[in-house]
Amino acid sequence: MKYEITFAPEALENFRYLRAYDRAAVRDAINEYLKHEPTRLSKSRIKRLRDIAKPQYRLRMGDIRVFYDVHESEMIVLGIVSKASTDEWMRKRGIKS
Repeated sequence: MKYEITFAPEALENFRYLRAYDRAAVRDAINEYLKHEPTRLSKSRIKRLRDIAKPQYRLRMGDIRVFYDVHESEMIVLGIVSKASTDEWMRKRGIKS
C-alpha cells in the first residue's frame, strides 16, 4: 500500500534549511523507507517511539532524524532535525502518552 506523504509546516521549513545534499538524502530515504511501509521497524533505521503519543516514529539517517506519525493511508512528517537537536525538539514538541 502506498502512503500519502504530508509535511507539517515546521517540517517543511526544516527541510528547506538543510544543505542540498542532505535534502536529497532525506527525500530519497522518505521515498525508499516510508512511502510503502512507514510502520515497518528496523534495528537501525525506523523506530517506534515508546511512551510518546506524538510523534509515533523516528527515521534515522546519519546525523539527521525524521519524526513522523502514521494515520490510515497518510504519513505526516512532523520534524526533520539534527541528532544534536533531537532532545530539545522532543522536549518542545513531543507529547507523552
